Amino acid sequence: MKISVLSLFPEYFDPLLNTSIIKRAKEKNLFEFEVIDFRMFTKEKHGHVDDTPYGGGAGMVLMCQPLLDALASIKTENSTVILLTPQGKTFNQKIAMDLSLKEHLIFICGHYEGFDERIREYVDIQMSLGDFVLTGGESACMVMCDCILRLLPGVIKQDSSQDDSFSNGLLEYPQYTRPEIYDGKKVPDVLLSGHHANIKKWRHQKSLENTFYHRPDLLETLDLSKEDKIYLDRLKKNCDLKD
Repeated sequence: MKISVLSLFPEYFDPLLNTSIIKRAKEKNLFEFEVIDFRMFTKEKHGHVDDTPYGGGAGMVLMCQPLLDALASIKTENSTVILLTPQGKTFNQKIAMDLSLKEHLIFICGHYEGFDERIREYVDIQMSLGDFVLTGGESACMVMCDCILRLLPGVIKQDSSQDDSFSNGLLEYPQYTRPEIYDGKKVPDVLLSGHHANIKKWRHQKSLENTFYHRPDLLETLDLSKEDKIYLDRLKKNCDLKD
């Protein structure tokens, strides 16, 4: 996979590329990553990439010319162009998995008050991290890239990503490590039993439980088994009794 980022602040991405798992994956050439300063493409005499909005209003707006010329210089028929904007679809794990299968991702990081509306006509996907506004698209882009890159073959162990929260629509089950007892709190006996079938069942039920208590909205779209529904009904009854 290749990721290209159009940004006015290329240095923003240094921590992503030079830290921990992503750094090791880059050193193994498991992906390509480039950041292009689209200011280099402006035809304005003083290097401007923004201007005041037609019709008046606060702030400055990114112009079409430098950004779209930069895009044209790297885009191919295999590129997927992503515009980072608060108006976009909310990013999630399913989208990350789909994007991790693409050959070439191009992220456009906006800045200032916004960008010329005509830029939207040149992108494939408009994406957002959530219902809030950032000073620029760079921080959102780093989060998305981190999420996507860890799904590439060889970046982390495959079974690790398969058990991630949201990978199967549920939140992840609880995890424990040594010591077996800490401050009077003991690791659940089933995890010490060595009985793999029972451990698998416990983890699945705990995933259901975590999702039920913390993100019940996720359960509404899942195709639950009969056993899952019985377990969730039991949780609901317990909640009703406590109330």
